[in-house]
Amino acid sequence: MANVRELRGRIRSVANIAKITKAMEMVASMKLRRVQARAQTLRPYTEEIRNLIEHLAEHVGQDAERPLFLRRSEVKTVGVFLVTSDRGLCGAYNSNMLLRLLDFLEQIKQARPGANLKFFCYGRKGYSYLNRRSYDIERFFVDPPLDKLDFNSARLASDALVRAFLDGVVDEMYLAYTRFRSVVRFEPTFEPLLPVTGIRLFGDDDIPSTQPSSYLLEPDADAIFDRLVPKYLETVVFDAMLQSLTSEHAARRMAMKGATDAAGRMGRDLRKVFNRARQEKITKELMDIVGGSAAVS
Repeated sequence: MANVRELRGRIRSVANIAKITKAMEMVASMKLRRVQARAQTLRPYTEEIRNLIEHLAEHVGQDAERPLFLRRSEVKTVGVFLVTSDRGLCGAYNSNMLLRLLDFLEQIKQARPGANLKFFCYGRKGYSYLNRRSYDIERFFVDPPLDKLDFNSARLASDALVRAFLDGVVDEMYLAYTRFRSVVRFEPTFEPLLPVTGIRLFGDDDIPSTQPSSYLLEPDADAIFDRLVPKYLETVVFDAMLQSLTSEHAARRMAMKGATDAAGRMGRDLRKVFNRARQEKITKELMDIVGGSAAVS
């Protein structure tokens, strides 16, 4: 059994660690409340802008070429925009994302035999993981860090993804991020980004128009549609990054709470061992005193 002095030092160390993890839990909780409010308010906006594009799609002409909607006849390269955290101490947040990513890549290889993979990374953890395994990383977004996320960051990332698709660097683009469901539930999510799917233009498959044709559109439906689609993609990328950031803070809060609780249990167990060791030491000293007294008498 450890001596009393060593146990006292271990108890002090565990108490100090508990204070640190408790402080980190409080910081994560504060950041979570702030980011969660942004994520909740952005989701309805994303759905609304998508509905607006769907309505406009029934009125745009088919003469103009819209490359963001065009599927490539042969998919040679698949791009993945991966969002992870820059820092650790967030439990299984990154490991769950990266394990699910491997399964997703297997699905891509089965659906697109022979296709190359290119990654666009936001977050150091994902970049380090892919770099150690020699994956082809087309771009790593370093600045600004995800913790200082704003819409301008998403716009820069979205522009890079769109440019890679239009220039033929990739033939398809997917989003890989963590969807925030609740403070205790967040799921790795994989969604197609480019080409734009789920929105069919008027005239595709003889789709009848269900919207009134009496709209007054200025300058015209085609111009408004072409301006809204890039904004829609920026909003989708921003939503993915914001969902991941919210999930990261929630995961870190849970991890720090678990560490604080574990430190509390460890401290109580060490206190019991300390009391037992101290009692044994006192008993031994008393026995020595009694034995010495008996020897003298």
